[in-house]
Amino acid sequence: MLAYIMVTLVSLEAIGIMFVEMFGTTSQQAKAFDLKESFVQIPEVKTLLANQGIYNGLFGALIIGTMLFLSGPQQVLMLQMEMLFIFLAAVYGALTATKKIILVQGLPAFIAIIILFLK
Repeated sequence: MLAYIMVTLVSLEAIGIMFVEMFGTTSQQAKAFDLKESFVQIPEVKTLLANQGIYNGLFGALIIGTMLFLSGPQQVLMLQMEMLFIFLAAVYGALTATKKIILVQGLPAFIAIIILFLK
């Protein structure tokens, strides 16, 4: 049960990030990603954020789909892989963008991985 709660939180976070990246105001995006507002206002940057938002949203949907349509060992394996992918993306983001990504996205995924492996 705890594993499903953590995985659900990770998926909802990914979908929430999608909304900020795709539909958030310039000030919301700048604050969320530690960027200058003037940078976020550049049309190409808005396009890049929206593109990244699609990936986050689809990943959140994939996690939810895995919970709904798979069961047993296949479900656990897929969820472990999905959490690992999110954790690795968070590590890369922390190294290249902003350190808080490892806490905001990486830590929940890492906790979910541990719980899933103990399942």
